[in-house]
Amino acid sequence: MKSTKIAIFSVSAGAGHVRAAQAIEKAAKLLGTDITAVHLDLMEIVPDLFKKLYADSYLKIVEHHPDLWGYLYRKADREKPDSLINKIRKAFQRLNTSQLDETIASLAPDVVICTHFLPAELLSRMIEKGEFDKKVWVQVTDYDVHAMWIHPNMSGYFTGNAEVAFRLIDRGIPAERVHVTGIPIDPVFSEKLSRADCASESGISPDKFTILMMAGGAGLGALEELVERMVSIPGDFQVIALAGKNLEMLEKLTALKSKYPEKLYPVGFTKTIEKLMAASDLAITKPGGLTTSECLATGLPMILVSPIPGQEERNADYLLEGGAALKACDAPALEYRLRFLLNNRQKLAEMREKAISIAHPKAAESVLKNVLG
Repeated sequence: MKSTKIAIFSVSAGAGHVRAAQAIEKAAKLLGTDITAVHLDLMEIVPDLFKKLYADSYLKIVEHHPDLWGYLYRKADREKPDSLINKIRKAFQRLNTSQLDETIASLAPDVVICTHFLPAELLSRMIEKGEFDKKVWVQVTDYDVHAMWIHPNMSGYFTGNAEVAFRLIDRGIPAERVHVTGIPIDPVFSEKLSRADCASESGISPDKFTILMMAGGAGLGALEELVERMVSIPGDFQVIALAGKNLEMLEKLTALKSKYPEKLYPVGFTKTIEKLMAASDLAITKPGGLTTSECLATGLPMILVSPIPGQEERNADYLLEGGAALKACDAPALEYRLRFLLNNRQKLAEMREKAISIAHPKAAESVLKNVLG
């Protein structure tokens, strides 16, 4: 039987698009030997200057000038497809992504899945010109929809929830091409992990109330400042503080641990975040589409902080309306909500149930089943 070859295109403008693509790739490997999945980050085949302008500048804007990003996000959503600025943008993108044609020819996929709007836009034009004749599917990676995601000639769209599906249909996508699958996350999040085993492996107590701290940010203060504020709250609980690849931050958190040896557990970059989530009772995080979907899949209630204006604000709205999260606008609000949940375990249990009820732990598998028919 001929193997079906799936090309999955992402863009490393933020980690979520890449992680969604990796999740689909991994799910494809688990489905069977008659499927071959290849993931490619489009930024790997573009000139360095374009990558710096397209991906790196996005990260700098959302980190240092979030209000500007919010303005650009809203303006781009209202821009007409045939406006002068869109024509210039598309021409500039095509000029710097010319290697995509060669890459597509080399991969020779039977079907394509895009977890970012840029490859979808480029492939839409290739289909229009008769340069590509395979099916192209689009996975929206936030609980929001934006004009940049919507292109002609796409075989179908996958969304995180029913509202995004409705809004896509309202923008002209045929209803039969829109599928509510959830946002793809690593298949490991569909496994039932032992809290005790995960806590033991992470070096923390399985019996203490555990907070997974994954965010500092604009308006709240640096991560170490927030962590110190949290661990200063009286009570028998522990905080896992994720520094990621920030070695300077990890050193600061490690120094802080000497003051709170039984309460604070700094962690650097990890490839097993699912184990930390399984050992936790509450996450403090930015409302990115992928991270919050992982929290939902593990039934982990959230306090949301520092949403990027635009897509992350919409993610936060969805999670708040769904009852799986609370939101803190500043450091005092974060402390207030944490104190509230520490003293209101019934509310926390309700949030956990709500999180599980709106989770899609097998989203990546659902995407593939739709694609493969």
